[in-house]
Amino acid sequence: MGMLFLCVKASAQKVNTDSLKLISKIGEDQLKLGKLQNTVDQKKRNKEDGAVAAQESADKNATAANRLSNDPENKKEAKQADNAAGDARSNARKARKADDRLNKVNKDIADLQSKIAREQAELSKYTGNSNVALAPATPDSTQHR
Repeated sequence: MGMLFLCVKASAQKVNTDSLKLISKIGEDQLKLGKLQNTVDQKKRNKEDGAVAAQESADKNATAANRLSNDPENKKEAKQADNAAGDARSNARKARKADDRLNKVNKDIADLQSKIAREQAELSKYTGNSNVALAPATPDSTQHR
């Protein structure tokens, strides 16, 4: 009888430490999620600004190329067209990178949300509650860089 009680007690302690570890991990992941969610607006602005700059550069490049086609021997126009083309390439690259960064943050957010859901499902096995209520992952008001 005493041996059975000892095994049950050891098993309960294991469940308790596992659930505490899960709660801690869920809290850490929710904090990471909040920080990522706080960066989304800035990344969206960066993407939009990059797209606008790329379009403006492309327009300037088209104008410079048109002027050069009117006077192909003009070295000044050729240099301006070359500079405009370089600016257009550079701004297009920056716009693509800004878009990639936004997509990565959105993917990381979705991955963390899935991970938190899996952890909460695992925790519900220990608690016997199918709806484990932890603090929802809401963005905090501090600015993270």
